[in-house]
Amino acid sequence: MTAATSVTPKKTVLVVEDDTAIRRGLVDALQFAGYAVIACGCGQEGQDIATTAQLDLAVLDVMLPKRDGFQILAEVRRVRPGLPVILVTARGAEQDRVHGLQTGADDYVVKPFSSKELLARVGAVLRRSAERPSDVGRVQVAGRQIDFDRREVQRADGSRVLLSEREADLLRYLVANKGRAIARSELLERVWGLPGGDNGSRAIDMHIVNLREKLADPPGSPQVVVTVRGKGYMLADGGVA
Repeated sequence: MTAATSVTPKKTVLVVEDDTAIRRGLVDALQFAGYAVIACGCGQEGQDIATTAQLDLAVLDVMLPKRDGFQILAEVRRVRPGLPVILVTARGAEQDRVHGLQTGADDYVVKPFSSKELLARVGAVLRRSAERPSDVGRVQVAGRQIDFDRREVQRADGSRVLLSEREADLLRYLVANKGRAIARSELLERVWGLPGGDNGSRAIDMHIVNLREKLADPPGSPQVVVTVRGKGYMLADGGVA
């Protein structure tokens, strides 16, 4: 049978992992699931690829030679703020996961992990990217200019900061539901693309902290992204122009 002429291009995933066996396992799992994969074991080479190649997502081990995963992530966020990044961390290294979320990682997996978990997280991150609503491009939020296409915030003092893809998706969802308290479980399902539950609450809270910082929303008395006790988070009604 002749193949169909219209073929959906494969999503390309970069894997940067210095452990040969783990890297081979990641590549095999991703290729079996239908992804195109670029793989390497050197942090510097990984950074060069992540900042120049045509990619849809990068999977970065934290512990790498020459450039670690955090350094690569920081450079990616500077050069390509929209590229989704998943960090791979060691079991028990909570500080790595917290630091990764603070510096803009979209998700993380903890060693050892199954191929099923990895593919679920890769799929969820790519799905969020593909399904972002297109009806919200630019908005003004309490004196802050938000450009979702560029993932950029211009604050009231004129300074500009970039949002990670996860932060942009989170803010976009809050904007689309302004004035309504949104439970963490709903955010986990609709923004993270993962089953609702308490396991992701810490990640959501960390992203809210980061988002408030980038919006210059005082953490002690936030006026833009407010906490609704017992319910979740809400973009203050009237904050969007």
